[in-house]
Amino acid sequence: MTHTPATTDAVLGFISARYPRAELTADDDIFSVGYVNSLFAMELVMFLENTFGVVVPNDELRIDNFRTATAMTQLVARISAHPLSGVGS
Repeated sequence: MTHTPATTDAVLGFISARYPRAELTADDDIFSVGYVNSLFAMELVMFLENTFGVVVPNDELRIDNFRTATAMTQLVARISAHPLSGVGS
């Protein structure tokens, strides 16, 4: 799976814009440090979809795909590699 630094930086930037005092690395679990509630989780999905032009299929809406910036980067790479996977017509 491709790890794209620009994608990771964008994800970290999005989180930092929402939580300016957060000092997160790409591998910090944003759920365990208390930055994510259900509303922010949906904002993360929308951010990924709008920023990277992907559609996150329902089967990819798992907490582990959103725990870290690295996990979200891998999710975007996976979806981008198979853009029609899991998406209904």
